[in-house]
Amino acid sequence: LITGLTAEVPRHGDLRPSCRARRSPSMDEGPDRAGTRKLAIVLESVELSLSEAETLLRSGVTGRVAVSTPKGPHILPVNYSVVGEHVVFRTSPYSILGTHAHRTTVAFETDTFDHERQRGWSVLVRGVARVLFEPAPADAPTAWPTGSKSATVRVRPPKVTGRRLAPPR
Repeated sequence: LITGLTAEVPRHGDLRPSCRARRSPSMDEGPDRAGTRKLAIVLESVELSLSEAETLLRSGVTGRVAVSTPKGPHILPVNYSVVGEHVVFRTSPYSILGTHAHRTTVAFETDTFDHERQRGWSVLVRGVARVLFEPAPADAPTAWPTGSKSATVRVRPPKVTGRRLAPPR
C-alpha cells in the first residue's frame, strides 16, 4: 500500500499537479506557507498475473529500453511490437542500442497512467538483446523517428512482470 504521496494544487496560477513524499496519513492538511493545498493520494500497488502482464505488453506501442554502456546506463524511448515471445524494435546500427545492446541484458518497460482516475499499470521485461544487422524482418515495427533504422533488436524475456496502481478497493 502506497500512502505517502501528496498532490499540490496551487490556489492561483499553474494547475499542474506535482507529487512528493509525505508522512502524514491525513487526507487534507490544508494550505501550507506557499499557498498550496495538500491532498493525500492513497494508491495500492498490485502485482499483475503473467497473463495480465503479457496482455498489456502486447497492447502497447511505446516504451523505454535501458542498456548499460561504458559511460553508464542509458534509457531510450522506442516504439515496439511483440512478435511471438520477443519484444522487437528498430534502431540505427550506430546508435547506443545498436552499439551496446547486442548480447547484453537490457530492461524494457511500457506503462500508462491516468492521472485523473488515479489508475495505471507498468510492465517490465528483462532479457538478453540480440541486434540483427540484416534487412528488416516482416514482423519488425516501423521506427517512428526518421533516419536509417536498419538494425532490429529482439529481446526474449525469461520473465515478464507487471504492477497495477489504483486506489484501494
